[in-house]
Amino acid sequence: MHELARALADQLHPGAAPRDVTVSFGARRQAPVEYRSRGRGGPVTVYAQALHAALYGLPTPDESLPTALDALLQATHTASAPEQKTAVLRQVAEQLRNAAEIIQSYQYRAQWDRFPADVAEQLADAHDQAQQIAQALDRVAPAFGHQPTDTTPCAQAAHGRSATTPVASPPTPAPRHR
Repeated sequence: MHELARALADQLHPGAAPRDVTVSFGARRQAPVEYRSRGRGGPVTVYAQALHAALYGLPTPDESLPTALDALLQATHTASAPEQKTAVLRQVAEQLRNAAEIIQSYQYRAQWDRFPADVAEQLADAHDQAQQIAQALDRVAPAFGHQPTDTTPCAQAAHGRSATTPVASPPTPAPRHR
């Protein structure tokens, strides 16, 4: 399946990462009207998985995860299987990578348009933080693939913590020097 996703991504640009490529399907004007009113698109990896399953007669996932964050929030509340929880975290990480790219384009635009220096610096910091969070989610997502069964003192202490106990915030990244 990964080779199929890579081949599809290569159609856009040789060597493009499949996670960075989306596809869009539509019907040509000569197609019957019932086909022309619809279009579909999404991550190339999702289409590669579906195509792979269709070609080889494999089961397809019941429903792919939504990409909109508000829909992912709803999926978080309904995800019950461990693999669903892992998939939601991975999708959030992917969306954070997309957000980081958006932030970076605004950072470049702020520099190009000569906005005050702190605007570009804050956008650069937000870009870095979004990437760091995405990487952290990539690291922890597999843990949700199974339910923890041990009750170590550390886990019990975390579970017994009061909801009002403040949680330490992550360290802020070092200032960027240009």
